[in-house]
Amino acid sequence: MSNKKIQKFPKLWVSPAEAVFFIAGILFLLGTVNIFSASFVLGGQLFQDGYFFVTRHLVSFGIGFVALLVVAVIDYRKISRGWLVLALIAAIGLLIAVHFGGEYANGARRWLKIGSFQFQPSEIAKLITIMVTAAYLGVQLDRGHPISLNSWPLGVTLVMGVLVLKQPDMGTAAVIVGLSLVMYILAGIPKQELTLLGITAVGMTIYLVYAAAYRAERIWAWLDPWAYQQTSGYQTVQSLLAIGSGGLFGSGLGMGASKFHYLPEAHTDFAFAVLCQEMGFVGAGLILMLLGAMAWYGLQIARRAPDGYGFMLAVGVTTLVVGQAVGNIAMVSGVVPVTGVPLPFISFGGTSLIVNFAAIGLLISVGRRTCAKGFQPGQANPPSNRSKLKLVKKEGRPTRA
Repeated sequence: MSNKKIQKFPKLWVSPAEAVFFIAGILFLLGTVNIFSASFVLGGQLFQDGYFFVTRHLVSFGIGFVALLVVAVIDYRKISRGWLVLALIAAIGLLIAVHFGGEYANGARRWLKIGSFQFQPSEIAKLITIMVTAAYLGVQLDRGHPISLNSWPLGVTLVMGVLVLKQPDMGTAAVIVGLSLVMYILAGIPKQELTLLGITAVGMTIYLVYAAAYRAERIWAWLDPWAYQQTSGYQTVQSLLAIGSGGLFGSGLGMGASKFHYLPEAHTDFAFAVLCQEMGFVGAGLILMLLGAMAWYGLQIARRAPDGYGFMLAVGVTTLVVGQAVGNIAMVSGVVPVTGVPLPFISFGGTSLIVNFAAIGLLISVGRRTCAKGFQPGQANPPSNRSKLKLVKKEGRPTRA
């Protein structure tokens, strides 16, 4: 046997923060190609410009990328105080404004328009929910205080959830409330509250589904989409046909048939179906691998966070990106009913893309200040240990990307 040292493969990145940055970039590039293909026909028909949607997508990317860089450079601990309360008030104000002056489209009032600029406040509310909940739970964890659902951040989150539900947008409302609840659960609520939460969640879901006729019809269409393939099950059936027709390698970029007015929302909520049709199982598998890597590195950042706020921020952002992705892919595949939850970085949506990049910036900000020891409840690392973090990780020493 040779005595020569076996050369190790070089690492692609030196820290989880860098990994998250590059994974988000790859997802964005794949999403851009897919959006161009999925929206070219629709853009030409509606605006006589096949590049209309991808151009707007790239403009949103420019704004989102600047937001990512700014947020990543700022110490996340500096955005946990007074201005966060103002951001929360602004988010609630925007959600209220939607009900009085919002743009009405597809049976819902979800957008605000200022001049030529249109945005969706409910997407902003997702990130504000994470930051407010993390700021509160982080302090509780640092001080070793018990965690309870009976607290003001959850109450505020429920208010935002109700405002979004009234638009109506049950999918986004569920994401907003779900993000907060996941963070509370991972922070460690008592078992009694967890049991009560489960019972309440089941009861509320059943009530909300049957409180509106169109939601109940979606459930029946989900259970047997082929029986409703000309009505409420049409989208699911067309999505399944698109996924199944892709095969192993797909039909080729731009060669899928579903975007020719067969599959509604082909460039937004059902963009993953178009991707499967044109890139096949290989393309879909690549997306799943990237999302799995995002979850892994996001949790690594959370585990090594220097304090409770950083821990909860990392958990919240990872849940936002990966959780929505799982929900969207499950919806497109017919595993869950149609809810209108986008696939981060892959679905077209300006506000969603900007918010996702800003969220990744927060995750990177936490990742740049991770410690080898990591966060322990009730034992937050003192500021002196966190102010001299280095770029490259060394054994037994703090790191900074």
